[in-house]
Amino acid sequence: MEKIIDENKQGESLILDHKEGNTKKLFIESYGCQMNFSDSEIVASILSNEGYNTTQKLEDADLVLVNTCSIRDKAEQTVRKRLKYYDKIKRKNPKMKVGVLGCMAERLKTKFLDEEKIVDLVVGPDAYKDLPNLLQDVDEGRDAINVILSKEETYGDISPVRLNSNGVTAFVSITRGCDNMCTFCVVPFTRGRERSRDPQSIIEEINDLWTKGYKEITLLGQNVDSYLWYGGGLKKDFENASDIQKATAVNFAKLLDLCAKAQPKMRYRFSTSNPQDMTLDVIETMANHRNICNYIHLPVQSGSDRILKEMNRLHTRQEYFKLIDNIRGIIPDVAISQDMIAGFPTETEEDHQDTLSLMEYVKYDYGFMFAYSERPGTLAGRKMEDDVPADVKQRRLNEIQALQRQHSLYRTQQHVGKVEEILVEKSSKKSDAHWAGRNSQNIVAVFPKEHYKPGDFVNVKILDCTSATLIGEAIGYSENN
Repeated sequence: MEKIIDENKQGESLILDHKEGNTKKLFIESYGCQMNFSDSEIVASILSNEGYNTTQKLEDADLVLVNTCSIRDKAEQTVRKRLKYYDKIKRKNPKMKVGVLGCMAERLKTKFLDEEKIVDLVVGPDAYKDLPNLLQDVDEGRDAINVILSKEETYGDISPVRLNSNGVTAFVSITRGCDNMCTFCVVPFTRGRERSRDPQSIIEEINDLWTKGYKEITLLGQNVDSYLWYGGGLKKDFENASDIQKATAVNFAKLLDLCAKAQPKMRYRFSTSNPQDMTLDVIETMANHRNICNYIHLPVQSGSDRILKEMNRLHTRQEYFKLIDNIRGIIPDVAISQDMIAGFPTETEEDHQDTLSLMEYVKYDYGFMFAYSERPGTLAGRKMEDDVPADVKQRRLNEIQALQRQHSLYRTQQHVGKVEEILVEKSSKKSDAHWAGRNSQNIVAVFPKEHYKPGDFVNVKILDCTSATLIGEAIGYSENN
């Protein structure tokens, strides 16, 4: 692979891996969670062996792929609007092929070929290795669709092509699928059962990234705390595994420890955690390693016990509080973020107030907040009436967002006056004279560029802040360089 420097729409330099000799051009867009972005890198790797290099210019592409999200209706409508735009481009370039990947492809299956005439191929999250065959089907005039979910596929044997990379941070997928069956969530139906990747392949990918100059890894999974490797197979099969397999099994805490030790100067994050599955040995492992960031994304979705039960979230409000207290007891300066849904079916004003009071207790550093969106195929979609009026949902969402802004400012203010290690990632969006990077708590910090460069760990004195950004000045390299 050769590394090509390209310029994106904002003029920001991106590093693209290009394979010498490839003549076809792939344009790939990703929507939704970090896992989709990671999957797109796997797809680019598979297609690299079929003669495709990625391009940032849609008009030049021989193949256009959109990696889709189904978590909310708005995400699906965004994809449909994008397909209409592709259609305009394809009229000028009839040889261009268009494919839909990911969760939306898995949910709609053959309907996509009927509903969106521009679409040539439909590929689910577990079928990316079949892309070469599907492209051949398109060339030969056949419908090209594979949305079969797998119980084994982890793509652990594929070295991803890093897309739109800053050359500093990268995703490494460790699990696929989810077994939790929250009533609002489509993921178990679009990504299948939980299965974990061989830890040795994870370490090998991390070692390779280090040799290429990357400085921070985010370990990804729909539910990273469910990571369990005992020689392969679904998590439920662990009960039938041999005593030796159980004795040598690697859970998420052990995997974190292995990663931290494998590259002690690499910085690590992980996402996403589920409160019902997070164990304190994970937190203790974080505390034992300086290179594991003090940040946890811990979605709660609601502060009401009644609504949590309706959501099939297998934890209570008090259990969540206990977990938060234990985490902060072990890592006092930890940052915690949330996912929150406003207006879930049957949610009352009392339930909503429970959510606000939970937020007051935790005071999250930041969060991802949405109005409930009914998803076809989920238990809530099949069994529950979406009975909270749209204006009430929006008002409750506004109140949640306003409270979160207060708490975010409260949390960032705690950093003012401190010296913090920042990993330089890219130029600030608002000033080309400033670098932007993140601290251990995942908060963005900006400071004058001076002689520093992307990939440097820099000690920054925090002088001021907004609710989302720390503002400071560099005082030297950190000991991690």
